[in-house]
Amino acid sequence: MPLGSPRLRLSELLATLSLATDLGTGQPLGHGLRTSLLAVALGRELGCPPEQLRSVHQVALLRFLGCTSDAGETAQMVGGDEVNFNAVMAPVVSGTAGESLRLMGKAVGVGQSPARKTRLIVGMLTDLGADQRIFSNHCEVAAMLASRLGLAESVTHALGHAYERWDGKGFPAGLAGEEIPLEVRVSTVARDVDLFVRGTDDVHDVLQRRREKAYDPAVVDAYRRVGATHPEAEWDEVIDAEPEPIVYIENIDQVLAVVADFTDLKSRWTRGHSPQVAELAEAAARHSGLGGEESRELKRAALVHDVGRVGVENGVWDKPGPLSSDEWEKVRTHPYLTHRVLFRCPVLAPLADLASSHHERQDGSGYHRQLRSEHLSVSARLLAAADMYSALTSARPHRPALDQRDAVAAMSEAADAGTLDHQAVGCVVAAAGGEFERRRPDHPGGLTEREVEVLTTLAGGSTNREIGERLFISPKTVGRHVENIYAKIGVSTRAGATVFAMEHRLLG
Repeated sequence: MPLGSPRLRLSELLATLSLATDLGTGQPLGHGLRTSLLAVALGRELGCPPEQLRSVHQVALLRFLGCTSDAGETAQMVGGDEVNFNAVMAPVVSGTAGESLRLMGKAVGVGQSPARKTRLIVGMLTDLGADQRIFSNHCEVAAMLASRLGLAESVTHALGHAYERWDGKGFPAGLAGEEIPLEVRVSTVARDVDLFVRGTDDVHDVLQRRREKAYDPAVVDAYRRVGATHPEAEWDEVIDAEPEPIVYIENIDQVLAVVADFTDLKSRWTRGHSPQVAELAEAAARHSGLGGEESRELKRAALVHDVGRVGVENGVWDKPGPLSSDEWEKVRTHPYLTHRVLFRCPVLAPLADLASSHHERQDGSGYHRQLRSEHLSVSARLLAAADMYSALTSARPHRPALDQRDAVAAMSEAADAGTLDHQAVGCVVAAAGGEFERRRPDHPGGLTEREVEVLTTLAGGSTNREIGERLFISPKTVGRHVENIYAKIGVSTRAGATVFAMEHRLLG
């Protein structure tokens, strides 16, 4: 189903982003959704007018939109696993220094020796500017990304002060009391309530201890009156919490580009990767003969293909040496996480299978589903090739960038080995302005790889619609392929095409 039918509501995109920030902060998917529901309930209890309630809803969903901005730095500080650090320390972000210190042992130096763990903790405790630096990064990036989404100034301003505290000891500006945007005061309490409802601490005890310290007392009192929790927030419930009038996205590519940049911020080695893959894949689609609709969908899937990377710690992505087997297992989960994030949103769900297929390989050796060629669409093959080309021609922690000649040679070898599709590689290399030596044997009648797939499926008795469903292309595109096949092999009927396929041993 192409994007835009039905139209994508802004709240759906923000909710999708909240799932991505759940990955980056080490929270179970849905944490941001539950936070937003409670925040809206608190906002209503406090008497917020509709426009301010809209801001509350959006800020609660996006409060951690800057979480990828310092992932690499945080990973270095804590010994590699900043996702675990974020998860362990989440309940004490609004707490005391003593509470933070008690959790350091679980949050820092996971898998490290006791001596290494101690050095890391000491380093963090003596880096007096770390909190200011990290939280300021989060806030600025969140505000910038929100502005690119076209959100109201009230939302971007609030996200720029997401870690302020009622007592003036927060970040980035040390605002106090009602100087802090109400959206922040509400979402801070709502987020922590969800953490403690799922934990072992008594929610009301935590609220009382932090009242007039980190928390606005009026918001604490509102929670006592509302007492609402949402342990299993439904997607529709969160979307419906958006106050009228409903806002729809006019430029889907623009907002998906924000998702791409949020993702690529995760590591210094991947900055700009997703848009590059999207541009390359779209251009390769034109070389392959895909229609405009399929090309647009491929570009959009490419923009968000790596969002699942946010859920894997930077100690893996930024490692300069070989990965261990456990680290490789984590790498293999990221396409699955991409699928989970996109599939939750009904309008983005059609992109999920394609976006999460970028590491699948023709021979079934890829991940996460180990799909083989017969289950990979032309778009999936192009995406895999575009992703590899972009990665090869960019520096990575374990190697420098390859020049175009070496990258093309590596992809040619992969195609010859049966992992990448020859035609897809040729289209990607052509789109990148390079030359590709096709070493595969020619098919009879000058048929392309895709035309052979269409022909053999047609010869099996499938209709155009059934061929399209099997090969992940539209019936109209199938029709064009059939016309080209008939012209190339000199037939005018399905029966004649079937005989040609039999004669040339193309079936089975």
